Amino acid sequence: MGLPRGAGIINLPIKDKTTLYASYMPFIKGGAIFVPTPRQYKLGEEVFVVLTLPDDAERIPLTGKVVWVNHRSQGQRPAGFGLQLVGEQGDIARRKIEAQLGGSLQSDKPTYTL
Repeated sequence: MGLPRGAGIINLPIKDKTTLYASYMPFIKGGAIFVPTPRQYKLGEEVFVVLTLPDDAERIPLTGKVVWVNHRSQGQRPAGFGLQLVGEQGDIARRKIEAQLGGSLQSDKPTYTL
């Protein structure tokens, strides 16, 4: 997968598990991560994100498609997009996210998307 012309790399450092919980989208096939940004993206657009999880210095490079869009902030939900976790790096990210979140995946606390 190549990057669209003019696309940059988005760094997404997630500092704590509360933010990780609010950002993870387990209801998307393979999982997805919400990327807060004021820049508008379109569904299906290809994006490159470098993800850093809480308590993990490893940076995970992710290339995927936009599968969710919040065009503007609404209450607790910031503007941004959801990036579907695909491929080997996506699997690594999903496993690490789910391991960190553990039982809180079943929580009904609000997130950035639903």
